[in-house]
Amino acid sequence: MFTQNLNIKPAKLYYAGDDLGLTFSEDSINYKIWSPPAQSAVIEIYADDRGAKKLTEYELQPGLSDTWEVELPQRLYGKYYRLRLKVHRREYNFVDPWAKAVGTNSEYGLIVDPARIYPPTWTHDQKVELEDPVDAVIYELHVKDFSASPESGIRHQGKYTAFTERHSVNREGMLTGIAHLKELGVTHVHLLPVYDFASVDDRDPDDYNWGYDPLYYMVPEGSYASDPSNESRIYEFKKMVKTLHSYGIGVIMDVVYNHTYHTQNSPFQKIFPNYFYRFTEDGKFANASGCGNEVASEREMMRKYIVDSLLYWSREYHIDGFRFDLMSSIDRETMLLAEHKLRKENPSLLIYGEPWTALEPQLQRYQQIRKGDQRGTGISVFNDNFRNALKGDSDGIGRGFIQGEIGLEREIDEGVIGAIGLEERRLYGFTLQPGESINYLDSHDNLTLWDKLARSCPGANEEQRKKMHKLGQVILFTSQGVPFVSAGTEFLRTKFGDKNSFNSGIDVNELKWERKTTYREHFNYVKGLINLRTHHPAFRMRSRTEIKEKLHFIDSPFATVGYGIFNNANEDAWSTILVLLNPSHEWKQFYLPENRTWAIVVDDKEAGTEPIRFFHSHEVMVPPITGMVIYAAELVTGY
Repeated sequence: MFTQNLNIKPAKLYYAGDDLGLTFSEDSINYKIWSPPAQSAVIEIYADDRGAKKLTEYELQPGLSDTWEVELPQRLYGKYYRLRLKVHRREYNFVDPWAKAVGTNSEYGLIVDPARIYPPTWTHDQKVELEDPVDAVIYELHVKDFSASPESGIRHQGKYTAFTERHSVNREGMLTGIAHLKELGVTHVHLLPVYDFASVDDRDPDDYNWGYDPLYYMVPEGSYASDPSNESRIYEFKKMVKTLHSYGIGVIMDVVYNHTYHTQNSPFQKIFPNYFYRFTEDGKFANASGCGNEVASEREMMRKYIVDSLLYWSREYHIDGFRFDLMSSIDRETMLLAEHKLRKENPSLLIYGEPWTALEPQLQRYQQIRKGDQRGTGISVFNDNFRNALKGDSDGIGRGFIQGEIGLEREIDEGVIGAIGLEERRLYGFTLQPGESINYLDSHDNLTLWDKLARSCPGANEEQRKKMHKLGQVILFTSQGVPFVSAGTEFLRTKFGDKNSFNSGIDVNELKWERKTTYREHFNYVKGLINLRTHHPAFRMRSRTEIKEKLHFIDSPFATVGYGIFNNANEDAWSTILVLLNPSHEWKQFYLPENRTWAIVVDDKEAGTEPIRFFHSHEVMVPPITGMVIYAAELVTGY
């Protein structure tokens, strides 16, 4: 449609260079854009990011492959700019989509070189290495939520630099901030959108949004910077990443390439009307995102833009992974190309996404990566099958396994093995290897798990709901695949029943660090489970072959699940490990494979790697609403 309207041959619609936007040399600055329909282009130079004083302007000249370019003098470094573009007899004044630095609220571009802006020892910064995705423990977190509460004890509340404060505590002296992350034992922080998004005012500290509203994809968000008008966001973002890396914690970016916040007013639409978006048969903007538009990732320059921007974040900001919002709206070829190029540079990179869309995209089914289509691609997907089996629907009163719902044992079995499938047990999974399954109980979307338990189990008291929550964590951290937790899970995070808090404000969304004190025992329990997983590779098997050989389900009482991991799986020090899951409100007797000495390391009150107690038997009673982990131990002298 767009080629017919613009009378441009498809063969021309590509520029292979890597120098779009601003590029810098010792004595000059080059500015280049790509716009096939442009009739003229001018870059306007301003003294500040308010446009109060226009200094000068330079006309861009036509270049190769529909580019327009101009060489600027070095004295303009640090100034601000806008592009004035004439397309189809209309004139637009805006910041181009290849911008890598902008001023307050992205109204003006900033002429600085991000490669020259970095904290001390940045050049020695090292990304986090992983042998396999299953070795990750992912912690999903919003930048402002992390530190906005006065209870956090953090000075730079709601800012990137909050992650650089190493010794913060709450009022009772318990660790908060980055020290808390290290104490908990997570390996990666998954940050909700930190590219530049359009839905908050950079100058208003009380303005709040999750940030799934992309504006400039290669610029850090300004509202999290100490000064959104200058290069502070670049420096502080890198300092945040470097500090997390110094703690051995990787940084994953939540990226939203399925739509843009603006449609007609977006920089893409102004650069080349109707090229970067999909349309329905009746000529309207398609809307697989449910947000008003649908990015045409399959078009060559949009594909190039997506891949180039991902590589830019990986190279310039040392990002360790990417989570793709509504990934099925991004065409398969683009996703595979991105994975290939990113993995070539960083074999440890984590790449995962939502294997669904909000509405049906304008893509053929074979062009989409839905659940199961990721097999063998190096891309992982969220396992909502497992999530729903564990807790029921995400917002309503439906119950899952951890609330005692009967008949979900098969779905739990499938999740436990990383969704690889066991045909002999009629388990038909969707992964080739367990690392393709992102296992989770909740995320930023929908009710928190604690709020879901309150809604679905109104008759349960707090102690019973705490046990359900613990049972869910036991299953999550002992299952094969990649565990993913929402920030605050470790101290029973609540959003007061708000199931869609994307703009509900910081009072609802902030991490309430006083809960770490109130629910200290629960924090220690989750910390113990992460420690157990980290130190026992049997819970992190890397291949479907080993899982099939070493993990076997055992006969267990009605509406429970029990399984064993045998023969020092994945070179684990423990020869036999049993995981016994009892969601019922009654004690249940599990018969064990051997009559020998067993050590309990997880029960309804404690979790970790050290034995809570030993027993010698071929059976064990598991308390109500409890996950128990035991391992085969030698008989202790004097037992």
